[in-house]
Amino acid sequence: MSVISIGQAVVLGAVEGITEFLPVSSTGHLKIAEGLMGIPVDDDAVVGFSAVIQVGAIAAVLVYFFKDIVRILSAWARGLADREERYHHDYKFAWWVVFATIPIVLVGLAAKPLIKGPLASLWVVAGSLIVGSGVMWVADRTGRHKRGEDDTSFKDAMLVGGSQILALLFPGFSRSGATMSTALMLDLDRVAATRLSFFLGIPALTGAGLYELKDALGAGAGAAPLAVGTLVSFVVAYASIAWLLRFVAKHSFNAFVIYRIVVGVLLFGLLGAGVLHG
Repeated sequence: MSVISIGQAVVLGAVEGITEFLPVSSTGHLKIAEGLMGIPVDDDAVVGFSAVIQVGAIAAVLVYFFKDIVRILSAWARGLADREERYHHDYKFAWWVVFATIPIVLVGLAAKPLIKGPLASLWVVAGSLIVGSGVMWVADRTGRHKRGEDDTSFKDAMLVGGSQILALLFPGFSRSGATMSTALMLDLDRVAATRLSFFLGIPALTGAGLYELKDALGAGAGAAPLAVGTLVSFVVAYASIAWLLRFVAKHSFNAFVIYRIVVGVLLFGLLGAGVLHG
């Protein structure tokens, strides 16, 4: 019998879809939702379930940015056969995404016991939400927002890709929040920072989901809840992506900063009162 019911899978899939690409921490919100529903947040099946349903959100990115992805992969394929094509920005960008994913893969494998153990605590989530808010606020205020997507470089990709490690080690920091904040500090504009975060998340989150699939099923997550959670995550994430790109084109990240602080403080309160157990 699955440790997660179909109804709980629907809720968690919706939470994942809404929060995966918003800079508010999907992992943190999933752990909060799991805690409120009485699901053990540090159970292997639950940790695996959370990673697997991310694939639904990534599928939404693949569909939403299908034309961009085809363009980039086509440039990469042409570059493999034609030296002249290797000067094209899309060809180089494809390789940058690959290289920028390596740090998080290595850290993820090396630190797996910590990630699934003490770092999975809701206390860590609460602290990371608040600390990450400060980083995001500083990045948005100090970044000059003068560089577009075509101005990104290998250095940008590596620094932004490497920042995903913060969210891996400190759930609540937010992968999107870490990558967008880093991109803003590198003076990318908000739309370019957001799109770069999306593209860099594709291999990292897909790999994590596929890697955890076997363990999630073996630990008792259940095939039906996994399928339902992933499907719901896909549908909700697609709508979330469309909304976020429109939002960042006209607004700062202040609303996310305030929201994260409120959630972090509230979570500390719930943990301190014994309503949730971290």
